[in-house]
Amino acid sequence: MEATREIYWNVGHGVVLPMYLLALAAFGLLAWGVRQRLAHWRQGKALNRFDRPQERLRRMVAEVLAQKKVARVREGGVYHALFFWGFAILFAGTLLVMLQADLLTPVFEVNLLQGGFYLIFSLALDLAGALAILMLAGLFVRRFLVKPAGLETKPEDLWLHGLLFAILLTGFFIEGARLAATELVWNPELARYSPVGLLVAKSMAGLSSQGLSTLHVFLWWLHLLLALGFVAALPFTKLRHILYTSANAFFAPLEAKGTLATLDLEDEEAEQFGAATLADLTWKDLFDADACTSCKRCQDRCPAHVTDKPLSPMRLIQQLGETAPDKPLAQAVGEEAIWACTTCRACQDICPANNEHVNKIIELRRHLTLMEGAFPGDEVRTAISNLEVNGNPFGMAFAGRGDWAEGLDLARVTAGEEADILYFAGCYASFDQRNREVARNFVRICQAAGVRVGILGKDEKCCGEPARKLGNEYLYQMLAQENVETLQTSGVARIVTTCPHCFNTLSRDYRDLGLLVEVEHYSTYIHRLLQDGRLALTPGEEQVCTYHDSCYLGRYKDIVSEPREVLQAAGWQVTEMAQAGVDSFCCSAGGGRILAEEKLGSRIHVERVRQAAATEAPILVSNCPFCLTMFEDGIKTSDCEDRLKVRDLAEIVVERIGG
Repeated sequence: MEATREIYWNVGHGVVLPMYLLALAAFGLLAWGVRQRLAHWRQGKALNRFDRPQERLRRMVAEVLAQKKVARVREGGVYHALFFWGFAILFAGTLLVMLQADLLTPVFEVNLLQGGFYLIFSLALDLAGALAILMLAGLFVRRFLVKPAGLETKPEDLWLHGLLFAILLTGFFIEGARLAATELVWNPELARYSPVGLLVAKSMAGLSSQGLSTLHVFLWWLHLLLALGFVAALPFTKLRHILYTSANAFFAPLEAKGTLATLDLEDEEAEQFGAATLADLTWKDLFDADACTSCKRCQDRCPAHVTDKPLSPMRLIQQLGETAPDKPLAQAVGEEAIWACTTCRACQDICPANNEHVNKIIELRRHLTLMEGAFPGDEVRTAISNLEVNGNPFGMAFAGRGDWAEGLDLARVTAGEEADILYFAGCYASFDQRNREVARNFVRICQAAGVRVGILGKDEKCCGEPARKLGNEYLYQMLAQENVETLQTSGVARIVTTCPHCFNTLSRDYRDLGLLVEVEHYSTYIHRLLQDGRLALTPGEEQVCTYHDSCYLGRYKDIVSEPREVLQAAGWQVTEMAQAGVDSFCCSAGGGRILAEEKLGSRIHVERVRQAAATEAPILVSNCPFCLTMFEDGIKTSDCEDRLKVRDLAEIVVERIGG
C-alpha cells in the first residue's frame, strides 16, 4: 500500500468549521491583546525603525530561524534553540496538513503527503516532537531544580511549561491512538516512520477499537484547544516574547554600534532634554520591555551588577514596562543605578531580544544633568568644570597640551605643516605621565615606518566623550564643535588615536557634526603597517601575556584579532582570560566613570585584574589609556605587583622594531 494517511481520520471533516471558528477566535484574541499594548508603546516619541525594510526583514528571518543569538550562551541557550527548531518543525507540519486537507486536495486535487515525501514528513515531525519534549524538560530542570542565580521564576512559569508539555504530549498520544487503530493493524512497516508515536501506540495495544476511537477524538479536541489557548495567551503572558522578540530583530538599529541621537540644543520648542518620564523615551524603548525574555544574560555580564552595584540591565528594561506614565523615571530606576553604568555595552551585545539598554541610560542621564544639574559626585562636577574652562578634565592649562611631544620631529598641522596622519592624542596622552610615554612610543613606531605624524598641540580639546556619556550633551557639543572646526581647517586626510573613546567619538559621533575624515585606532594602524611591510619587527625570545579587549574597541568596533596579531608579530604569546574578545569584562572607566570615584560595591577594575592574574601571565596588555590607568591602580590595590604588570601595546611594539 502507498505511504500516506487519512487526514481528519476518526474525527471527520465536520470538525473543520468549528476548528476554524475557534482558530479565528484565538487569533482575534491575540490581535486584541497586541492592540492593547499599542497604547503603551504610543506613549513614547516617534522613531523611524521601518527604513530599509528589506534589510530589516532579512535580518529578522535570519535571527529568528538560526537562533544564533539565543544559542550564543550555551547554558540554557542551546536547549532553547533546539526546542524552538523542534516546535517550529511541528508548527510547519501542522500548517502543511491544513493546507493539504483544506486547499490542495479539495481545490487542486493534489496530494503532497504520500510516497517518499510522506515518509520523510512523518519521521521529521516525530523526531522534532521528541526533540522539543527533551529540550523543554531540560529547560524545566534548569529553571525549577538547578535554579541559576538571578533567574526570576514565577508561578506563571510553571503553568506555561505545563501548557507546552501538554500540547506536545497530547500530540503524541493522538498519533499513538491512530497508529494503534490503523497502521499497526494493516501496515506495520509504515508505522516505523513514526518511532515515538509507535512506542505510544504499543502502550495502547490492550484497548479496544472503540476505546481507541473514543480516546483519539477526546485527545484531538483537547490538543486543539490547548494549541489555540497557547495562541490566545501569547500577548498576555511571558510567551509574548515569541511575538515581540522576533519583531525586535526587525526594529533593531541599523546604525553603527553605539550611535546616540545628537540633540538639537537650539530647539526653542523643546521644553526639556533627556528622559524624565515614559513619554520622553521612544516607542522602541517601551517596546523593549515587552520583548525582554528575562533571561538575565545582560545582568550576568554587567560589570556594575557583578560587583554589587545597584544596577541590573534586565530590571531596568522591565521597569519601563511597569512604571506609571507620570512617575519620574529617575525615581523608578534609582539615580545610583543610572550612574553605575559604564556604557560597556555588554548587555546589548549579549541580548537575544535586541534590547537597547545603554541609550536609555544616556537619556536618563541627560535629564539629570541638563535639567536638574545632577552629577554622580563632587569629583565629577570638578572635572566637568575643568573641561569647560581648560578643555581637559585635569584642570591643566590648555597651552601645555602639546608638551608631551617635546623633542619629537612632528608636524604642527594648524601652522600649515603637512603630515601623513594627524595623531589626536586625547587628554590622557597629553597630560598623564604614563600615557604620555605611550604617545611618544606610537610616534616612534610611525617614524620607523616612514610616516610623518602631525598633531594639533594646544589647539586640541577633549573629544567630549566622557561628558556626553554622563549626559552633558551641551558640553560635549561645545568641545566637539571646536575640534571639528580645527580638524576641518587642518586639511588632514586621516586621523589616528591611541584612545578607543576618542576613536569612537571622532569616527562616529563627529559625523553628525560634519567631520568626514577617516579615523583609525592605532592598533589597526600598526597592524596595517605590518601587513604592508612598512614596519619590521624583530620578535626575539617569545614572551607570554594576556590581552584585555577595551569595550570601545572590541564590542563597539569589532576590533579583536588585529591587536593580537600585532602581539604575535612582536613575539608574544597571548593567554586568554575567561572573558575575552567581544565578551570582555570592562575596566570600569567607560561612560564617564573615569571621572568618578567607585564608591559602591567592589571595584570593577580590581575584578578584571583578578581575571588577568588567574591566567598566570606576567604581563597584562592594553591599548586604551583609560584601561591602562585603571589596571595600574587595580594591580596596586590587589597587591599583585610582584606577579602582574600592565603594559600598553605601543610599549610592546616599540621594543621590537627591527634595525
